[in-house]
Amino acid sequence: MLQWLQKLIKSDAGTDALGDRGENLAAKYLRNQGYKIIARNVRMDVGEIDIVAREGKTLVFVEVKTRSYDDPAPEDQVNAHKQNQIIKAARVYLTRYGTPQPPARFDVVAIIWPTGRDPIIRHTPHAFDASR
Repeated sequence: MLQWLQKLIKSDAGTDALGDRGENLAAKYLRNQGYKIIARNVRMDVGEIDIVAREGKTLVFVEVKTRSYDDPAPEDQVNAHKQNQIIKAARVYLTRYGTPQPPARFDVVAIIWPTGRDPIIRHTPHAFDASR
């Protein structure tokens, strides 16, 4: 089998069910808050964006962290390295808008979903900025 095809199949087989459920819940939560979901799981060479949404005229790049525990807090796991990857991906994504680009920001949605219990959702708007 071709190497690229093996890699594709392997990456799909390792999909994180809890992470997928968390991203679906985050998208639903954001829609209920009035956001319009534009894209999900945007993959680029420089990184991935879990959710691209619009709130008013602002594009919102959302990182979703889902864990079954709250220590360490999921939002604290969006470290400087992860932030830089998201920022790079967002810059590439924004190039499709030409100039002037719409205002943009970075949010984090943390979901704590213990086994057999209801999830807890924490949304942090403006979680970090692109001044890195």
